[in-house]
Amino acid sequence: MSEQFPRIDALAAQQPPWRRRLRNYWKLVRADRPIGIFLLLWPALWALWFAGSGHPLWWVVLIFVLGTALMRSAGCAINDFADRHVDGRVERTAGRPLATGAIRPREALAVFAVLSLAAFGLVLFLNRLTILNSFVAVALAAVYPFMKRYTHLPQVVLGMAFGWAVPMAFTALQQQIPPLAWVLFAATVTWALIYDTMYAMVDREDDLEVGIKSTAILFGRADRLIIGVLQLLMLGLLWYAGEMAGRGLWWQLGLLAGAVLFAWQQYLIRHRERKSCFRAFLNNNWFGLVVFAGLFVDYLVTPAR
Repeated sequence: MSEQFPRIDALAAQQPPWRRRLRNYWKLVRADRPIGIFLLLWPALWALWFAGSGHPLWWVVLIFVLGTALMRSAGCAINDFADRHVDGRVERTAGRPLATGAIRPREALAVFAVLSLAAFGLVLFLNRLTILNSFVAVALAAVYPFMKRYTHLPQVVLGMAFGWAVPMAFTALQQQIPPLAWVLFAATVTWALIYDTMYAMVDREDDLEVGIKSTAILFGRADRLIIGVLQLLMLGLLWYAGEMAGRGLWWQLGLLAGAVLFAWQQYLIRHRERKSCFRAFLNNNWFGLVVFAGLFVDYLVTPAR
């Protein structure tokens, strides 16, 4: 999902071949750019704390944390496979291992398969309903990278892929998917529309040239306005989720802090400059953190009845 603008590492050529290969795999799964893991992890943690009434089973949390890292890494591999013919023509992605030929396409597919199987192995420790839901998660992760060729709304599919951890968290702890889970899922899909539109704003000119579709292109000059509406919608959905779960002051303070961060993101993207849009995208990690912190403290102060 995320990376900074390419840079040349002069020391790379001096490394032994096996180390260079490992380094290329490391770059393929974006292990050096963990922002995507965090953006996938925060909604999962929100859902686990809601589903577990503030006290989710520690081993279930561990499974979700590890599974999040594995599936995000797998998603990066299949994303680069899908974009292997266009990444070299986009400034930000020109240095990716598949674009440069450092890794072959079949290797990327193998990495996707191995990491997905490893994540599935973790899910096997959970109940049957959660195992069945994991197939939906893998399907969404595999389909998303190809959607940008057919629709200007690939960010919706990304949100569904990132948000599917929410119903899985509820099935893992409650063996059901209550209405609260779907409200959180809707909030997560909306969040992906927000931050991935900012991300797509970085590449908008390049994407227009190579024929990649995105919400940044679809929204055009209304991008900031639509992002603002989506930010308000997400805050409203999260507030409603808190009401459904009986959450109080600290949860609301977390949302207030999130609203301040959303306002800061709007300031960053005001001129639609590439680096500032990328900074706004990265800032969403802090949004996820403050919302979770508010939820965590709220359950400590006011335990669920």
